[in-house]
This record gives sequence, C-alpha cells and structure tokens, in this order.
Amino acid sequence: MAYIQYIDDIPYKLKVPFDMSFIKRYGRVFKVYDDQDSGNICFGVQNGENRYFVKFAGAPTVHYAGTPDDAISRLKATAPVYQDLAHPNLIKLIRAEEAGGGFAVIFEWTDGECMGRQYPLSRQKFLQMSANTKLDVFDDILSFHAHVIDKGYVAIDFYDGSIMYDFSANKTLICDIDFYSKAPYINNMGRMWGSSRFMSPEEFELGAVIDEITNVYLMGATAFALFADYERTPEKWQLSKELYNVALKAVSNERSQRQQSIRQFIEEWNKARR
Repeated sequence: MAYIQYIDDIPYKLKVPFDMSFIKRYGRVFKVYDDQDSGNICFGVQNGENRYFVKFAGAPTVHYAGTPDDAISRLKATAPVYQDLAHPNLIKLIRAEEAGGGFAVIFEWTDGECMGRQYPLSRQKFLQMSANTKLDVFDDILSFHAHVIDKGYVAIDFYDGSIMYDFSANKTLICDIDFYSKAPYINNMGRMWGSSRFMSPEEFELGAVIDEITNVYLMGATAFALFADYERTPEKWQLSKELYNVALKAVSNERSQRQQSIRQFIEEWNKARR
C-alpha cells in the first residue's frame, strides 16, 4: 500500500507519512518523481525566475527495499562525483546539504527529455531525431566519458535513462551518474547496478576489474541504443557498415577484442565517419 501526500497541490507516493514541507524552502514544487528504486525522491521547484531539481534521501519511498540511512549515505557520496566530473554536458550541481532529517542535492533544472524506456513519449522523440542529431548526441556522450576517464573515474550504471536532450536548446545532458567511481574499481557484487542492455560481462562477474575497457563496451552498447533501437544486427543499424563494425567491436564479450580505450574508440569511430 502506498500513502498519498501532497505538496503545493502535487500528489506523490510514500510507504508511510513523512514531513516533506522543508522542500518549500527551495521553491514552489511543480513536479515530483517518486518511482525511483534508489531510495531518493526528486522534485522540480520554481524559485522566482530560477528552477531547480532537488534529489532527497531519507523519506520512505515506495519502491526502495533498503533503509533510509543507506540511501542517505549513498546520496552524500554523490556530491563529490558531480563536483569532480563537472562538464558542459553534465547537469550542474548547485549544492548539497543536510535537510529534513535526510540529505538533499540541488541541481540546476533542465528542460531536457529523457531517452529512457521508462519515458516512452520522449523515447519516441529520440528515435525520430535525424541521424546527424543523434550523432551529435553520441559525440557529447563520448566526450563526457573521455573526460570521466581523464579524471580517474569509471562509469557505472550509465544507461538510456541517464541521457537527456533539450530539444529547444539542441543540447545533450547527462544525469544520474551517482554510482560513477574512482578507478581502479572491483566488482564486489556479482551482478552490478545497471540495465543489462548496457552492461559488459565483467559487470556480472564477482571480483572482475571494472575499468576503461568496461566503459568501451558501454559506449558500444550506447551506440546500438541510439542507432539500432538496442538491437545489434546489421539490419537494424541505421548508419554505415564501417560504423557498425566499430560499435560491434566495442561490445565484444572478450575484453581483448574491444578497443582498449575510449580515445581509441573515438578515433576509430571518427575515421569510420569520414
């Protein structure tokens, strides 16, 4: 059973009642995202001419199986990640702070629409974009992940729901990088966080190294998500055979058969585009 509460006339679900009135300090709520399984609940707020995205941990969200304290600890750990990986295509962190008996992270609002399958209308808009526009989006994703590697991190739990596009500003935005971690990183879970469509074999293998070569696989999987609606067959691929071969190499189950760095993937991709 879910308990329905309201804030600024917007309904949202929790497991049990929880005082969320402190959110009003950030502005008037115009949107609530209450279906995450991460233990976070998120709000779009308007404060004068400014709008913000507020992510909060500490409330008893409906789809979260863990404890509020665990959710708070994880959210606290994300603020340095967004600070370290600041980039023109990453949503902008404003600040992070204790609030309402939990922890809040405040970002600049974006009008970007999410590519994730959980947003079917926005997903259709992505699929209907021109090949050139999707190539630009992919270039932005590659640029950001080369930056991630340069900063000594590895991408973890990046998937289509992390990709947004502002159709009015023609701008790619990346969000939800909460699990990106400093390298080297060892898989201590077995099956790691993430969407299986984007995950390499080592992300299912306890004790495996998660590194730049893992992220090469991720970039290949992202290419198939953008240019073949997730399928990895030549028939579904919308671009040239040469680009298909670059992406297919990246998603090899054998690490040694993939490009050995994000930069190598970018070089081969750009060469195949010529």
